[in-house]
Amino acid sequence: MMYWNGPGTDGWGIGLMTVGMLLFWALVVLGAVALVRYLRQVPAAPPTPAAPPERPSPEQLLAERLARGEIDPDEYRTRLGILREGAEPSASG
Repeated sequence: MMYWNGPGTDGWGIGLMTVGMLLFWALVVLGAVALVRYLRQVPAAPPTPAAPPERPSPEQLLAERLARGEIDPDEYRTRLGILREGAEPSASG
């Protein structure tokens, strides 16, 4: 029963200690949440360079020209034979 009316903690002191403790634990919880979020972030993968477009082979280009009607089937066969043989075309005409 000592300090009943003496220099003890009054209502304001208890209230301030309660508010202070609540703020302290709120900061601890918010700090833990922020730390978990920071550690769970997945680092962004570096962008992969785009592969250069694949160029069609000379035979594919020749087949496309035939399909578009730019050359006739005889010319197609002649040029295809030259491509496959690797020979130079003759200078006729």
